[in-house]
Amino acid sequence: MEKTEKQKMLAGELYVASDAELVAERKRARCLLRMYNTTTEQEPENRGQILQELFAKVGPDVEIEPPFYCDYGSNIYAGNKFYMNFGCVILDCNRVEIGDNVLCGPYVQIYAASHPTKPETRLSGKELSAPVKIGSNVWIGGGVIICPGVTIGDNTTIGAGSVVVKDIPENVIAAGNPCKIIRHLP
Repeated sequence: MEKTEKQKMLAGELYVASDAELVAERKRARCLLRMYNTTTEQEPENRGQILQELFAKVGPDVEIEPPFYCDYGSNIYAGNKFYMNFGCVILDCNRVEIGDNVLCGPYVQIYAASHPTKPETRLSGKELSAPVKIGSNVWIGGGVIICPGVTIGDNTTIGAGSVVVKDIPENVIAAGNPCKIIRHLP
């Protein structure tokens, strides 16, 4: 049996994003995001309910400051005490795992989405994706971009403005473009 475009997407294979099933899932996410982004700080229960409907998994104590944007939501697995500041984006064309006690500054961007580098393949309209995993007790500074396929280990800090293109191990402080280890934590 041939894989669906969604199955290809989640397997990291070339897929067609304009597939009807994927378009419908993105529309569902846009509707929930529109509702979420118009809530106020006086509606924490409503925000929590929307996130539970949007995400595949969400911990009990999660706070995401509007506006927030994502592709599907259904591929985001967020742990407890996850905080995202204003203007963050998660392109969850593949699984995005976020551990417990993760703090994200404003305008953090997490990309599981990618495009082929060969122009002829890219021009075919097919896209790619790779999972992103962020461990527990991680602090991600403002304006950080996390690229597809990256893992960030537990107890790590990523400095503001960094572009994370390769895995970053646990217990380090890392920063820069490309993001590199600055020092190891005891």
